[in-house]
Amino acid sequence: MARKTLIEVALNGAWTRKYQPKIPVTAKEIVKDGVDCIKAGAAVIHAHTLDPDSRQNGDVDNCAAFIDGIRSQVDAIVYPTIVGKPDPADPAWLWRPTVELARRGILEWGVLDPGSVNFCRIDAGPSGLGGMGGSGLYANPNNSLEMAAGLAAEYKFHPAYACYEPGFVRQGALLHRHHPTMPVPIYRIMFSTGMTFSFPPEPWAVEAYAKLLDRCAPGSPWMVAGLAVDVLPLIPVVVALGGGVRVGLEDALFDTPMSNVQMVEAAVKAIQKAGSEPATTAEVRAELARYAMPAA
Repeated sequence: MARKTLIEVALNGAWTRKYQPKIPVTAKEIVKDGVDCIKAGAAVIHAHTLDPDSRQNGDVDNCAAFIDGIRSQVDAIVYPTIVGKPDPADPAWLWRPTVELARRGILEWGVLDPGSVNFCRIDAGPSGLGGMGGSGLYANPNNSLEMAAGLAAEYKFHPAYACYEPGFVRQGALLHRHHPTMPVPIYRIMFSTGMTFSFPPEPWAVEAYAKLLDRCAPGSPWMVAGLAVDVLPLIPVVVALGGGVRVGLEDALFDTPMSNVQMVEAAVKAIQKAGSEPATTAEVRAELARYAMPAA
């Protein structure tokens, strides 16, 4: 049997209920959905902290409420997307709320995306996000990434790398070599059907990323994920290559009829059909503890 397969579920995201009507918004909703997903077979929960109108905010206490709320009922790795307020004098302003959660002793993983990318919906054309707001530019300058990696090393949280392009893998590995005391990063390989970044969700694309990871960060933990995408058909190749999978309403095609729990249940069935089993949270932690820094 193949080694066990990590399932992460991304519960909501910044899309608002206009695009994903079933997302959990309040801390209470996030806790319920997160607990149900862990019981269904997930090991890791990711959520954004949102206002009542489902728009993203930077509320550290709200993050703490859903992290503690989930972990009081089930064993889970729970990590948020939470952003600080822009400060020209502080290149690492984006990660200040993450640091506060780490100081409180409740953060195991934290978002650290090693590169910059344009988000452009294919159905919107070159204009970008098609009514979703913003320029579509997700910018992470080099000096900010260096400081963020230093924070991960200092506060001992695993960086969750969203790799929107192959170069993100290479720069993420470089950051790890520059900061050898940083806990091992988790490489989240991002695909999309509805947006123009990276590759479409095809087995050959997973194989290409797996080869790149083997070259740049051999043995590092990784999973397939994306935005506006269905990664369930990729599970056979993911299991064969030793990766994990992320599902959930943040990543799914817009207006999906499935709930987060239903997507976890579908992932469990696909993993079992491919000859593996979903990993528990304890098994994920134990696996991460065995990884070493990638060679130069």
